[in-house]
Order: sequence, then C-alpha cells, then structure tokens
Amino acid sequence: MSFGDPNNPYGQQQQGGQQGYGYPQQTPQGVPQQGYGYPQAPPVPGGYGFPGAPTEMPGSVKSARVMLYVIAGLQVIGAIIFAIAAAAVNAAKNDATLKDDVQFQQLADYSGGALWGFVVFAVLWGVFAVVLAAKFGKGGNGLRITTIVFGVITAILGLYPFLVIGLAHTVLAILIIVFVAKADGGAWFNRGRQPQY
Repeated sequence: MSFGDPNNPYGQQQQGGQQGYGYPQQTPQGVPQQGYGYPQAPPVPGGYGFPGAPTEMPGSVKSARVMLYVIAGLQVIGAIIFAIAAAAVNAAKNDATLKDDVQFQQLADYSGGALWGFVVFAVLWGVFAVVLAAKFGKGGNGLRITTIVFGVITAILGLYPFLVIGLAHTVLAILIIVFVAKADGGAWFNRGRQPQY
C-alpha cells in the first residue's frame, strides 16, 4: 500500500515515528515548550517604568555630592577664620595705643563689618551647598542647573583671594560642574520619577 508523497501536507500520515510537514511538532519531554509569536523580551532597565533611567546614582554624581559636602566644610572653616579676624579687629579697636590713629579706626570700622559680612556669607553658602547635596537623591533637572550655577559662582569666588582654600574651592567647583554636566549626570537628574500622591 502506498502512502503517497511524504512532502504533501494533505496526504495520509505515515505510520511510525515520523511526522509530516503540516502537522504541529511534538516537543520531547523535558524540553520547555515555547509559545507562538515573538519571543519574550528581556526586562527593560530603568526606574518606575521609564526605559533607560538609572536606578542607582552614578559614581560621578556621588562624587559631586561628596564635593558639595567638602565645600560646606571648607565654608565652616572660612567662617571660623573670618569670625576670629573680626573679633581680633574689634579687640584692636579698643587698644589704647591705636585709639588715636584715625586711619586705623576707619579701617577697623570698615573691615570689622566686612569680616562679619563674610562670616554670614560663608555660613549661608555652606548651608546652600549642603541643601544641594541633600537633594541629589530626588532632585530633577532644575537641581542640576542650580548645582552647575553654584559651581560656576564658587569657582569664580575661589579665584579672587587665591589662597589654598580658594584654590581648593575652585578645583572642587570645576569638578562638580564636570560631573553633574556629564551624560550620566544628565541621565540621573532627568530620570522619570514615581508620581507623588
């Protein structure tokens, strides 16, 4: 008896272990069965369902955050130095030998107030650095831009006296600008956020 053409899907099925061309294949036991259609896609990396968003703060952004804390510490040191200098000028103002020196008294009046102004500015600038650093975990692109502007102003202010502390401020500020402005910094600050309810 003839079974016909083995390649004809409409022909009679041959008996035995072979299966014909138009019939679904049986999967051997122990082999996982795949469904029809496209294969399952791997999970998309990203936070809160947004593709490509980093889920962990990049190393350069962490470094910029630490540098902001270092700048805040340097601001505290600067405020202490300015406060000591202001107290010294105020104490010298009351010195009996310098009471008759009109030029010193005018300089002491001006520099005492200016030094106390520097103390206040140094403290406020340090607090601003801490606030920026503290918001790095949740901040958006506005925080990134504010940090870059903070870095530019800090670098410029660090150039004027150009002491060791000023040089440290300038170098740290430039590094903060570079680390926050890099592509991974942009990806971190522009990542999607989970809506707040």
